[in-house]
Amino acid sequence: MYIVILAGGSGTRFWPLSRTARPKQLISITGESSMLQRTVERVLPLKPKRILVITSLLQAEESERQLIPYRKVPIDIIAEPVARNTASAIGLAAVIIAAHDPTGIMLVLPADHFIKDEEAFSDALIHAGHAAKNGYLVTLGIIPSRPETGYGYIEADMDLRGEGPFPVRRFVEKPPIEDAIRYLEEGNFFWNSGLFVWRADTILNEMESFLPALHKKLSGISFTGDVWELSDLDEQIVTVYKDIESISIDYGVMEKSSRVQVVPVEMGWSDVGSWNSLPDVVEPDSNGTVCINAGGHVAIDSTDCLIYSDNRMVATVGVSNLVIVSTPDAILVCDRDRCQDVKKIVEQLQATGKTAFL
Repeated sequence: MYIVILAGGSGTRFWPLSRTARPKQLISITGESSMLQRTVERVLPLKPKRILVITSLLQAEESERQLIPYRKVPIDIIAEPVARNTASAIGLAAVIIAAHDPTGIMLVLPADHFIKDEEAFSDALIHAGHAAKNGYLVTLGIIPSRPETGYGYIEADMDLRGEGPFPVRRFVEKPPIEDAIRYLEEGNFFWNSGLFVWRADTILNEMESFLPALHKKLSGISFTGDVWELSDLDEQIVTVYKDIESISIDYGVMEKSSRVQVVPVEMGWSDVGSWNSLPDVVEPDSNGTVCINAGGHVAIDSTDCLIYSDNRMVATVGVSNLVIVSTPDAILVCDRDRCQDVKKIVEQLQATGKTAFL
């Protein structure tokens, strides 16, 4: 199995901890390994043939540095010259893998997700791998624990297929709460995890059908000598990326293909999409507060807060439902219900030229 880790995100919703050169996947939310390192650690038991990390030019050096301890497995850092969403990153990885092993199985996963039950994760991949060998595009669908409106959903056809994998009827964008409640009740809807398993030639064939322009551009990349001397491809990648479209693999292929199947799994998954995701990763205290702070936290009549600080003591009095993040040059105070709007701070800092804080 080949592992493709998508590690080019900007992580704007985790400002001020997440910055342009050190976004969410390159930092530790919990004080241990970075999210990229944890992702690599998670896949090492699968005994991968090779790991490809697709990132940006700005993040490539730090990604390379963080992955030095894992070099017993061949790891390639591939820097995209510009961000072009997930279809181009996945297509580029598939072209490289296919040049060496056309029917090689690819596991594609983001670098910034959290998975608590790694045994369940591995078991689900075994089921997905069998279907992928038979030419299917397989995605892991998270069994929902609540009527979540922040995730996309996958509707599965579960009438005839035992324990799965199940054919996918449709993908659903982030739904209103009344639809999310109904999906939970119906039992055949799963959260869209963004975790995929397929053969390199299968995804390239489907891209040729549904994203022909992108497929043509990527297929023009030529290999000389050792296919894994990827530095030889740098100039070609720059040329290809100049005018390819920016589109997600979900919208470009998965929502259109008839070869998509889903493996339902319950594995303590979170996309750690904003500060409000911290309770998925760290157990709250008896007051419902998550505190990650080497300097300590004193709370008086305070509940349901999310606190992160490198070394400052944080004290709260009579507050609830707040996010408080302290870094050496910036402090964020935010209502937990407005965590998705933290990205607007980044946009405003950019617009006003205060890029030192980015």
